[in-house]
Amino acid sequence: MNTLADNSVAVDAMDSAAVTRRKAWGVTVMLMLFMVLNFGDKAVLGLVAKPAMADLGLSPIAFGFIGSSFFFLFSLSAIAVGFLANRVSSRWLIFALTLIWAAVQFPILAGGGATVLLVCRIILGAGEGPALPIALHATHGWFPAEDRALPSNLIAVGPTLGAAIAAPVLSWVIAAPGLGWRWAFGLLGIAGLAWGIAWACIGKDGPYRRGPGACEGGHVTSSATEKLRSVPLARVFRCRMWLVATLAGFSCFWAQGAMTTWVPQYIGGVLGVEASRVGLVYALPWTFGTILLVALGFAGRHLMRKGGSAHLAIAGLFGASLAVSGASLLWLPYTSGPLAMALTTVGWGAFLVFPMAPTAVAYAVNPGQRAAVISTMVGIASIGGVIAPAVFGWLVQKAGYIASDSGPGDPALLAQGLNGAFSLTGLLLLATGLAAMTLINPESTAARLQRHAIE
Repeated sequence: MNTLADNSVAVDAMDSAAVTRRKAWGVTVMLMLFMVLNFGDKAVLGLVAKPAMADLGLSPIAFGFIGSSFFFLFSLSAIAVGFLANRVSSRWLIFALTLIWAAVQFPILAGGGATVLLVCRIILGAGEGPALPIALHATHGWFPAEDRALPSNLIAVGPTLGAAIAAPVLSWVIAAPGLGWRWAFGLLGIAGLAWGIAWACIGKDGPYRRGPGACEGGHVTSSATEKLRSVPLARVFRCRMWLVATLAGFSCFWAQGAMTTWVPQYIGGVLGVEASRVGLVYALPWTFGTILLVALGFAGRHLMRKGGSAHLAIAGLFGASLAVSGASLLWLPYTSGPLAMALTTVGWGAFLVFPMAPTAVAYAVNPGQRAAVISTMVGIASIGGVIAPAVFGWLVQKAGYIASDSGPGDPALLAQGLNGAFSLTGLLLLATGLAAMTLINPESTAARLQRHAIE
């Protein structure tokens, strides 16, 4: 009798585990689509750059300022919502963020001018600031520590996959005579509403989460991070690993802010790609980033399951990718033709592995502090995205480049301004990538922090 009872319990446990795995991967797919929307909302400004600048009479500096405005409230929002995420269900936080994203697209579709565009981008940034850390936090709640590398990278694939899907579609909408650049924003608003409705029906919090909704995934065995005790957050924010990861994140946000605002103009104005194909070429770095993230996700999971450290399996691979990105961008200004296209793809694609940094950091803290730690990191790192578009605009205008209704401006002057900006970006990525490879060590950091655990 005892044997039969034990067998029944074992079967029930296996069935429960299978159900949890299915739910986990279903939520992961939904959050990957969430990040696809995140990319589209963020990148659309760069895709509409030429027609919007001409239509609204914007100078390069003014357009760069609007590009930077996306990050004005990004940091504060990321930090505030990160602390809130330990007390409020991720399901409803993500739903609220999506509604914000959708709502701010429609005033631009309705004919708003430069001021409306500026205000909507600021509000959009506030809504998107917490997106990545909250999506990672929600995903980590469904997987044990040793299995988080792959689903975390799949969440990160969302923006890169978004480029492969959204950039060509939005470029077609922008170029279509009956639609135009304003309908690119309208399409994103409609897509956001549709996803939000689906998430309200499907989204749930997982069993490896602490706080509201934590029991929705059923019974699971604790993994490594669940056994860590809470530590004073001030010590986390002062530790070497967190500081280096934040600096590396600053470089990634710098590059992403520049990429979404200025790289489409580089592709069209310097590389000479015709307007209808800019979106397709612009998708190449994002596609490369997608492939790289998936490959590194599988590699990281394989290494972790074989007993490897997060230092090697996640932080080391992350730092190496940044170093490759930086070296490519430093080389890019001295090339042309197919080589320039290849370096554009690698240089503006390899740094897109940034979500591996908060994933690595999350291994050093328990789930109850995870959202606050990685949200604060992302919030401070995102300052790079505030600065970069404006710096790029200043360098482009300093070179003498001016776009107007009569034409796109002198490509040689655009190249001169952007080449200097690309070199600066390359140096930032190379330096922080090398630092990340050697100094982001979650295991040793966790051990040091546990000496100061709160009893």
